[in-house]
Amino acid sequence: MTARVHETSVRVRYAETDCMGVVYHANYLQYFEIGRTEAMRSLGTTYRSMEDRGFALAVVECGLKYRAAAKYDDELRIATRPSPAGRVRIRFDYEIRRGEQLLCDGFTVLACLVKGRPAELPEEVRKALFS
Repeated sequence: MTARVHETSVRVRYAETDCMGVVYHANYLQYFEIGRTEAMRSLGTTYRSMEDRGFALAVVECGLKYRAAAKYDDELRIATRPSPAGRVRIRFDYEIRRGEQLLCDGFTVLACLVKGRPAELPEEVRKALFS
């Protein structure tokens, strides 16, 4: 199964910057979330539809590597690629760029839960993301 790369853009808001005028490091995780939710939506599934059926996706692992600073009003492009990580987990890899410059790359691993307990990812979610 090969997943497609989805791209979405965000513009850095003033509230996302620190006193040095650069994006505060933790905000990159929010950009990852934007990339992840928009990638899922573009591929035919949403967090909302999963939650409506009793499933939840919880971040259980993440990693980031900062390469250059983003600043207020920069337009950032978030590239997101989902990949299978077992029957219960799914991994998303990200690259955040300003133009062609790579600013940050990283990943998140999410576990599927039902009533707070690990559960197999729904087949329709697998098909949407990996077919």
